[in-house]
Amino acid sequence: MAGEGWSVTSLDELPTLDFDDQPLWKPVRHRLGIEAFGVNAFLGPDTGTEVIEEHDELGEDGDQEELYFVASGRATFTIDGDRVEAPAGTFVALRDPALKRVAVAEEPGTMVLAVGGVRGRGFTPSAWEQRRVAEVEAG
Repeated sequence: MAGEGWSVTSLDELPTLDFDDQPLWKPVRHRLGIEAFGVNAFLGPDTGTEVIEEHDELGEDGDQEELYFVASGRATFTIDGDRVEAPAGTFVALRDPALKRVAVAEEPGTMVLAVGGVRGRGFTPSAWEQRRVAEVEAG
């Protein structure tokens, strides 16, 4: 559903994309045409599934801050070696782009919403996202 300047979708209506060793991804930003900030959903269908791959935000995409929201299930985040238990309803904010982070589903059906952007700069889609969208569009 969409109107002039707005759109609505459900999680179930978003495609679930699977890229081999990457977490399952639902391209929220791309599907809704959001250009002001990055936003994606990542799924952990089974206990022990990596729902946020290990990474930092330094480098090619320029020092993003990220906010994660555990929308369903339960995840364990490891942030520079510190373990953080995150049940549904938990926000995890990473203001320092250099921090290594990873999250693993602790319950089947864990879903984490990720929002990101670079402080003081307009949003540019990440190279990671652009590559994934191009792969999907190429079929």
